[in-house]
Amino acid sequence: MPIMMYGGEPIEIVITPATTYILLNWVEHGRRIFTDGRDWPAEIEPTLQGYSIGKWIDTDGDGKYDVLEVETRGFKGPRHYDASQLPLHHDNKSVFKERFYLNKSNPNILHDEITVIDNALTRPWTVVREYHRNPAARPVWREFICAEGNGHLRVGNENYYLSADGLLMPVRKDQPPPDLRYFPWAQK
Repeated sequence: MPIMMYGGEPIEIVITPATTYILLNWVEHGRRIFTDGRDWPAEIEPTLQGYSIGKWIDTDGDGKYDVLEVETRGFKGPRHYDASQLPLHHDNKSVFKERFYLNKSNPNILHDEITVIDNALTRPWTVVREYHRNPAARPVWREFICAEGNGHLRVGNENYYLSADGLLMPVRKDQPPPDLRYFPWAQK
């Protein structure tokens, strides 16, 4: 958060009575926004996406919820605001407040107004993201997994490369072979 809400890859929102899920085809793959009326837990396990509690609001009194207000806390760092790589404070005590709402004149546009409260800032920072609904009956969801096809791996404190034929290869000249303590089956 907040870069995961960029919308550069497809986003799917699944609304249930107690939780709203934001499924992302990028980075952490999903957010869970609890809308069941719960209070903040005494302790939050820090994650990159944080812990989100939200509530639905009927802003115009017509009996339909039209805004989802969300607060997110409990972050693990290091993190940054956006693609500029400007870092968030290292204390990870950021608070994000969001308002999700449909555009009044075009219901195929969803706005996400994100306000960041962070100790690295002199005042809150707000940005509005805009998501456009894909009207296709079967929209294309490209698979996006950074680790797929990545042959780099770490054994102990050393990095190695897995070759196309499955051999463990050094990544630098004169690199020592892997410590066999990490391969107990190889010592038999």
